[in-house]
Amino acid sequence: MLKASHVARLILSFTLVSLTLGTGSSLFAAEKFILDASHSTVEFSVRHMVLSNVKGQFTDISGTILYDENDLSKSSIEAVIKVASINTNDVKRDDHLRSPDFFDAGKFPEITFKSTKIDKAGDAYLITGTLTMRDVTKEISFPLEVTGRLTDPWGNVRMGAEATLKLDRQDYGISWSKTLDGGGLVVGDEVKIGLSVEAIKQK
Repeated sequence: MLKASHVARLILSFTLVSLTLGTGSSLFAAEKFILDASHSTVEFSVRHMVLSNVKGQFTDISGTILYDENDLSKSSIEAVIKVASINTNDVKRDDHLRSPDFFDAGKFPEITFKSTKIDKAGDAYLITGTLTMRDVTKEISFPLEVTGRLTDPWGNVRMGAEATLKLDRQDYGISWSKTLDGGGLVVGDEVKIGLSVEAIKQK
């Protein structure tokens, strides 16, 4: 027969467990990661005069990842790119890209992405979400590969991921170009994007 003190302890334990589960702070809650911008890159390349690929990157990026390995419906990704941080290693070209001919950074200072669904796809994940650029929002999907997870020498849990995708800049109202005499465009429509990100788990 259980003593009154034992019953009281059991009731207290059950109550604490119930409160923990109810507030979502259990061991099974989604983990929150913050993008480590100093170890992450958002790169792009686009055809120039049909001959070569001009490459560049955005250097001011931020993002948040919620990750629940056991329930992907509780996982999400949000990211913000500051358009003015575009860098193609050519000041004149970068100024043109910030102008209304292209991104119009003064009027539309941010590119944003918000996931709406994350599915497992073999060893990778299929990310679906909305990409907003120049005030145009489109749904996109792309595969994301988790490259690893570890604890760094300072006790931070880090996770890495990589992805590649293609966009048509015309879909977002970035339409400036000129037609070459022999056909083709000075600036191609297809933009290849490469993501390599590292994020730190919040304690």
